[in-house]
Amino acid sequence: MMDVLFVCVGNAARSQMAKGFYNHYARRTRAESAGTEPAGEVSRKAIEVMREKGIDISREKPKLLTLEMVSGARRVVTMGCLSRESCPAFLAGSAKLTDWSLEDPKGKDIEVYRRVRDEIEKRVKKLIKEVEG
Repeated sequence: MMDVLFVCVGNAARSQMAKGFYNHYARRTRAESAGTEPAGEVSRKAIEVMREKGIDISREKPKLLTLEMVSGARRVVTMGCLSRESCPAFLAGSAKLTDWSLEDPKGKDIEVYRRVRDEIEKRVKKLIKEVEG
């Protein structure tokens, strides 16, 4: 069973940064990430801003979200980019689902990536306290 699953559409920036922070800071739990329409590769800007924090996500690959991943996760965190229309099977009244409503940095300058990254880091640290107790 997976502890936390971070989900967004492309699985190229926000959910990858969240997974990177989670697995860097967590002691007893692990996270995975996936997307409903995975991009071809992780965003270069996401890789760059995570490197600034000493976390390497350059070897990660965007993955397709599956129902098995969702059912196997204790917590599912969406980045603010999914709707019932884009992902009805996953969002149907799940008590373990949290939506973070984060700005999508795709196509924006590096400062937006840094701002989103810093917000993700803050929320991930809080989430780890909740999950690990």
